[in-house]
Amino acid sequence: MASIKNIEGLTVGQLNTFIDQGGRFAMYQYTISVLVMTFRRSSDIYFIRPGESRAIKGLGFTFLTALLGWWGIPWGPIYSISSLYTNLAGGKNVTQEVLMSINGNVTQPIVANA
Repeated sequence: MASIKNIEGLTVGQLNTFIDQGGRFAMYQYTISVLVMTFRRSSDIYFIRPGESRAIKGLGFTFLTALLGWWGIPWGPIYSISSLYTNLAGGKNVTQEVLMSINGNVTQPIVANA
């Protein structure tokens, strides 16, 4: 599993409380093109606390794609549009997958990968 950002010091119980209040885990896409080669990748997982905007959290990946994603032919424009749509819609919601992975041990604090 990818590393999870923004959960430092939180226990599983605290995370579950935040999820119940509207918190989410999201991944963002970015596209980088170099003439005939285009790379579409996913970011690490980000924990978005209740009240935070998922779309704003992914703006860095959106700007990266807007600058560097279009230049590859033919996949650059296609992947760029897909990445921009995903990011502006708030990223890919991976909350259920992360919860299924971490809820097995509710007494230990979650340690984010470096």
